[in-house]
Amino acid sequence: MYEIFQLIHKALFFVVMILGLAVLVKAAMGLSGKTAFAETDRKLGLFFMISNHTQLLIGLILYLFLSPFGLKAFTDFGSEVMKIAEYRKIAVEHISTNIIAIILITIGYSKNKRAIDSAVRHKNALIFYGLGLVLLLSRIPWDKLF
Repeated sequence: MYEIFQLIHKALFFVVMILGLAVLVKAAMGLSGKTAFAETDRKLGLFFMISNHTQLLIGLILYLFLSPFGLKAFTDFGSEVMKIAEYRKIAVEHISTNIIAIILITIGYSKNKRAIDSAVRHKNALIFYGLGLVLLLSRIPWDKLF
């Protein structure tokens, strides 16, 4: 079961990255070209946010129920998990940084729902989705991804 969820989590990572890059490119092009914030821009942001929330849900299932690192971090915080950098990255840094990233992405989408001006919407997408994507990329265990 652990391996299946881990494979889904890894595969969804690529979906998140492709959507994130697409959202940023569209936002940068829209801001520089002063184009209208179209329905495709909104939907791309929505799919980016949904894929991140799905990724978070799968990650939380892994972390709380299936991973040998997640429960160990909760039961004995001063244990080997905190002493070994690789374990600490997964048990603490990966989850906390990614939750912050997903919060930023959700804030960006919410701000765009309320904004009227296209330039503001493109700027919101660029800032919030960009910051979220940078945070996501900073805590990916690259050595375990491939």
